[in-house]
Amino acid sequence: MNTEAELPQDLLPRPDTFELSLKDGVAEITLNRPDRLNALTFEVYRELADTFRALEIPQVRAIVITGKGRGFCSGGDVEGIIAELFARDAAGLLDFTRVTGKLIHNIAAVRRPVIAAINGVAVGAGAVIAAACDLRIASEKARFGYIFPKVGLSGADMGASYLLPRIVGRGHAAELLFFGDIVDAAEAHRMGLVNRVVPTQDVLPLAREWAKRLSDGPAFAHAMTKQMITSEDGMSLAEAIEAEAQAQAICMAHPDFREAYDAIKAKRPPRFRGAPD
Repeated sequence: MNTEAELPQDLLPRPDTFELSLKDGVAEITLNRPDRLNALTFEVYRELADTFRALEIPQVRAIVITGKGRGFCSGGDVEGIIAELFARDAAGLLDFTRVTGKLIHNIAAVRRPVIAAINGVAVGAGAVIAAACDLRIASEKARFGYIFPKVGLSGADMGASYLLPRIVGRGHAAELLFFGDIVDAAEAHRMGLVNRVVPTQDVLPLAREWAKRLSDGPAFAHAMTKQMITSEDGMSLAEAIEAEAQAQAICMAHPDFREAYDAIKAKRPPRFRGAPD
């Protein structure tokens, strides 16, 4: 694991199942089972969930998650997870599904913008991980599939039926979750599932560029934006306007607001110091 030289080692976890680095305020997670298209095991689920929770430290201002090799994430490992589930009773199955959901919750709950750099196939749990991120950049060769119905399971897994309607609308979400079909990057972009489609070699560089922009920006305000996007979903317009009024007043009292003003007056780039919390 690579970290910034000045960062105390004990502030970040030391995962065994994927790579984790931190540079210039950007934490980068790289799933590292390329021979299995970065399929998830019980251990990967646990370590990923713990890592996203652990990244709630001031030194982290943005997060990128990607995969090594040809795949972003091909979901749960057929032999490492699925075969074992047949030996579990109902309580054991529920324990497992709650563990997978914890990962998605922790991705969505972390108060830093999370960018998915989708370098290849993203199906099953991999597709839900992508949906839980705030921004998604996809390779032109990427493929997406919420393939749970293909194996006799509900399309509503790990929060997919909560996340997808909010990203692509109810109609597209229903199509993806009922049929479980694989869609290519162009179709994913047309649906609004991804923000950008670029050549494969440009996926991670663009994700890093976006993450650096976020890291250099007002981290406290970005955290507030993420909170508002999530919390306003069930509000009326009047409630949302009031919530934003209170949030913006808090931001105006933050030193970053004054720093932006001083930078404009001095005709220099702002130097935002505020932590996300």
